[in-house]
Amino acid sequence: MSRGLGDVYKRQVSANLKEIDFMMPLMFANTGETNIIKKVGGSPEVKKHLENLGFVAGGEVTVISSLGGNVIVNVKETRVAISEEMARKIMI
Repeated sequence: MSRGLGDVYKRQVSANLKEIDFMMPLMFANTGETNIIKKVGGSPEVKKHLENLGFVAGGEVTVISSLGGNVIVNVKETRVAISEEMARKIMI
């Protein structure tokens, strides 16, 4: 018994959905969980500032604590405190 094109299409769609990578702002990360930075947004000045602090795409970041949206994170073996506004621009 041969499979129709519909079955092949369904398998391909299912496989592709498993590969989709979802992003969320850093401020929603769980405390103690290490995440990979996928994108840094904002104006060129903000991006440069965050890059200077160690927030670069592909880098690891771990939330140490979070209070009111503000977060303390480990990035490049350094603890950094950032505001909720900045944490919204870092996508993991």
